[in-house]
Order: sequence, then structure tokens, then C-alpha cells
Amino acid sequence: MSQYRYSTLAVHAGQHPDPLTGAINVPLYLSSTFELTGVGTDRGWDYSRAGNPTRDRLETALAALEGGHSGHAFTSGMAAISGLVAMLHTGDHLICSKDVYGGTARLFNQIVSHYGIEIEYVDTACVKAVAAAIKPNTKLVHIETPSNPLMVLSDIAAISEVAHAKGAEVSVDNTFMSPALQSPIALGADIVMHSTTKYLNGHSDGIGGALIGSKPEHKERFSFVQKAAGGIMSPFECFLVLRGIKTMPLRIKQHEENGRAVAEFLSQHPKVNLLAYPGLASHPQHALAVKQQKGFGSMMSFDIGTRTNAAKFLGAIKIFLNAESLGGVESLASHSATTTHGSVSAQEREEMGITEGRIRLSIGLEDKEDLIADLEQALAAV
Repeated sequence: MSQYRYSTLAVHAGQHPDPLTGAINVPLYLSSTFELTGVGTDRGWDYSRAGNPTRDRLETALAALEGGHSGHAFTSGMAAISGLVAMLHTGDHLICSKDVYGGTARLFNQIVSHYGIEIEYVDTACVKAVAAAIKPNTKLVHIETPSNPLMVLSDIAAISEVAHAKGAEVSVDNTFMSPALQSPIALGADIVMHSTTKYLNGHSDGIGGALIGSKPEHKERFSFVQKAAGGIMSPFECFLVLRGIKTMPLRIKQHEENGRAVAEFLSQHPKVNLLAYPGLASHPQHALAVKQQKGFGSMMSFDIGTRTNAAKFLGAIKIFLNAESLGGVESLASHSATTTHGSVSAQEREEMGITEGRIRLSIGLEDKEDLIADLEQALAAV
């Protein structure tokens, strides 16, 4: 379906009517096992860990939306990243964005590094720094752009060019942008990762993750990891993400409209410091955002001075909810040092630039005037 435009793909990719009944919604196949047609033969499925018809439909949709060769659905975003690095070997070198999501750093530092894989955190906003860090044993450069929660951008095309020249692959966490606003594979990346919990699902009612590969060997690699390690998304979760994808283009438009309005308001508020939103012309990487993104999204963060101020602000919000996660229809606010980066040390947070006064916002689909009024009264309480 690659000839169709994005909104058409979102509605129809992987979602053709069921051949058996004509149902226009993808059936929910709640079966752990499937009848075989003979000795060593089947109808395409034998055991749901290895493949399930509902999951197949989602994985087809994910590949189409990201312009990839194959999609792979996992139990969570962290399970997807685990699948990403599962094929690395002892002695391999992994480069990662230095201000990456705390859960990713926790996985790399406290689990992956124990397997003898060398992990190096680099300022991937600087292409020269990435090029300088690549070694003969570098197998993967993993970037998060925009980063969580500082909204630092990495130049996907430039990093892909330098990595490929030295024999390394590039993976991109595209969760903050969604496939609607950023296409890493089209920019040269090899692999795209998502927490489907966020914008792909869009309704804060399911946990999941995904990897989209650009080459046949990625399909072989990640399908093997799914089958061998078993961290596959359940059929019901797949059904929820498929449902969410259908409305994602419309949701993203409203998310972004609201996000821009909130960012403009916050940029002029005297109590808001270090506002990070690449859609603002004042953002140091605004030009890169215009170049590689199709929009600016609805994620942002700002500094409110102290942890005490953050607590007052989060205690005063009424429409915004003080909660983790992002990308749902409701607006959320969270204290980064104790949520997204609560698992890393204070020293690591300081090195990343995650201050005690940093607040992250996920702008939802409510009326933007109501959202601004809520922020205004919450800031007045600080």
C-alpha cells in the first residue's frame, strides 16, 4: 500500500476485511495454538509466540507506516529495546544518546553491560562527536530524537551517513514524534523503535513496543528474538494499537495545534525557564526540526526552579494530570527527576541536564484555551 498517502495508510494498512467473515475490524485471535495441516505443515501459524494473525496485521501496519521492510510487536517499549540489543555480542560497542530516557539507560547500564557489551553515551546532537566515538567494534548507534525530556534533536540523516561509512547501524526511538511526524528510515536510519503505549495507541489503555526494520535480515533477526525470548505483544494489545492507529493522523494534528499554543504561552511566562519545544523559533535546533520532522508534536519541558516549586505546580493543576507516560488524549504533567529519570543517579541526572525543577508536559486533546488557563493558575500557585 506504499502508493497511498499517510492518512489512507493509517486506516487501511494491515486492516483489510477478514477473508472468512468480511469483518472490517481485525479479528481478535485469542488462540495460543493452531491446528496443523500435517506433519511439519500449517496454515501460516502454529503457536502464538511465533506468530498470531492479529499480531501479523499490526506488524504489517507498523512496517507500512514507517516505510520499513518488517514490523515486530513486543510487550512494551523496553521489551522492544531489549529485542534491539539482543543480537549484540560480547565485545560489541553501542553508542547511545547521552540524555536518553532513564529506563533505556537503566536497561543498558544494569543489564546489557553485564553481557560484556560496551556502552558509550555521546552527545548525539553533535554529529562530529558521534563520528569520533565510533570504533571498529561499534555495531549500533541508538538515538532518541527528540530526547526525553529535554527535546534535544539528533540529525538522523547525518548520523546515519557517518555510522554507515564505518559499518554501524542506526536505530531511532521515534516515540515522541510518531510515524505521523518523523520518518527515520526515509532519512537513512536502519531501525525504528516505538513505545506503542504512546501516540500509536493514543488512549492510555495498553502497553506495547515495536521495532521496524529496513532490511530482510532485520526481519529474520527480530522474528527470531520474538520467538526465542518470547516478549511478544498479546493479541488484545495488538487490537488496541490497530484501533488507535486509525485515528492517529487526526489526533496528531490536534495534539500539535494544542502543543504549539501551550508552548507559545509558556515561552512568555516569567516563571518558566529553559522551555524545550523545537517548534519555537527560539529553540537552538529549530532549523533541524523543520528539516527532518513533519511537525513539532506536543511534548515539551521547562524548568521551574526547584523541586519545591515543581511540587506546588503539580499540586495545583486541575485539567492536566500528574502522571507518567505520554501521547494519550489527556494532558499530563510529570516531574522528570522522579519519574522518567528516577532510576538514574542524581549525578547522572545532572550530567544529562535533568534538574530538580524540570517539568515535562504531554499536551492532549482538550480545548487549548482550557489547558492554558490551567497552566496559568498552576504557575500562579508557585
